[in-house]
Amino acid sequence: RQRTAPKVVRRLGVDEKAAAKGHKYWTLVRDLDEGTVEHIAEDRRQESLGGYYAGLSPQQLDGIEAVAMDMWEPYIQATRAQVPEAAEKIVFDRFHVMGHVGKAVDAVRKQEHRDLMASGDETLKGSTYLWLYSRENVPERRRDEFDALMRQELKVGRAWAIKEALRRLWHDVYPASGWTFWKRWYFWATHSRLEPIRKAAETVCRHIDNILTYSQHPVTNAMSEGLNSQIQKIKSMACGFRNTEHFKTAIYFHCGGLDLYPC
Repeated sequence: RQRTAPKVVRRLGVDEKAAAKGHKYWTLVRDLDEGTVEHIAEDRRQESLGGYYAGLSPQQLDGIEAVAMDMWEPYIQATRAQVPEAAEKIVFDRFHVMGHVGKAVDAVRKQEHRDLMASGDETLKGSTYLWLYSRENVPERRRDEFDALMRQELKVGRAWAIKEALRRLWHDVYPASGWTFWKRWYFWATHSRLEPIRKAAETVCRHIDNILTYSQHPVTNAMSEGLNSQIQKIKSMACGFRNTEHFKTAIYFHCGGLDLYPC
């Protein structure tokens, strides 16, 4: 790592990863273009990410074009404090946003299932995972079942439809059309009489400016899943790490994009 020449990372991905049991987390910074791990820090505080930025030169900071992250306030504050024009460069990860609304759909399902079961109605029994799918990902063997449920005017069916409609937000190329769609969706969600959906819409609304920056910087943390799998494989091959510093070293060795065979 000392031998590695300084570089400008144009598009960053910031994510958290569980490092051990007991709610112990790391902050991982990735180069989204090269697919490499650039920085690992203890915890997920503002200082965890701020330490990475503090090690960059003014030229490297100016060269950052986009930072994909979830809606975690310490990461937001660290980026705004140290990256020039950060308000235009932060892009809240769409998979995190959709995951947040997906949890609201599940909350609607749980409550409705309890209400139905109280009257002996088992309509929603065994349907937990169906509502977590996008339309195109519903398993072929369960599509008839899912379509039948959608025809029953269930609350969870409305919640799922609202969630699915939000996906269009990332398909609008122009900011103006994105704002127009957002206003319509937000009105629908907040007037749906589904409290978990209303709360999720309010949360998304508080961060909408840096969700719509996706139209200028179409980046996500999707590649993080692949890197997380690679990191988990490193851990499994070592049968675990008692020393977290050794674990970090292994991650940098395998995922840091290092030149392991210098001339």
